Amino acid sequence: MSRVFAYCRVSTSDQTTENQIREIEASGFHVDPRRVISETVSGSVAAFERTGFRKLLERLDWDDVLIVTKLDRLGRNAMDVRGTVERLANEKVRVHCLALGGADLTSAAGKMTMAVISAVAEFERDLLIERTQAGLRRAKAEGKKLGRPRALDAQQQSEIRTMLKTGASLADIANEYGVSRSAIYRLSLNA
Repeated sequence: MSRVFAYCRVSTSDQTTENQIREIEASGFHVDPRRVISETVSGSVAAFERTGFRKLLERLDWDDVLIVTKLDRLGRNAMDVRGTVERLANEKVRVHCLALGGADLTSAAGKMTMAVISAVAEFERDLLIERTQAGLRRAKAEGKKLGRPRALDAQQQSEIRTMLKTGASLADIANEYGVSRSAIYRLSLNA
């Protein structure tokens, strides 16, 4: 016999999962309070790296049902959510998302929904990459210097090379110029 679990997540401690629990109850799912897993953790943390979600996994068994109010409760990006749903499906756990009409994401229709969501997420990521690359090309064409600004100007680099030739230590030079030892070391290679 399948058991019903609810996974409720909020990102900050000033938020509460109470609305998610009420939404699940209002949708007709009866979840024993002992099977409601609530945690406060950022959605940017992958589901399988969250303490509460890992505890949930230890309790889930074949034919159990996991209810979430929205996909973003499982993860921030579509690839993470898809991976989580696929892993649960491999464990024969059905995942229902209320925001998608209570659809079982492990069913054929749910898999199609996840595929569409993943395709849209991939498309958005590709558009972001294209826009970023176009902006970088435009900035280069306008003569803007890209990348991190140099920690040391040409005069400072010349002074440091002289100090290195006289035997000053990397640590002393780094402290004097307020940069890392590795920055001085890189200069010593070209001295």
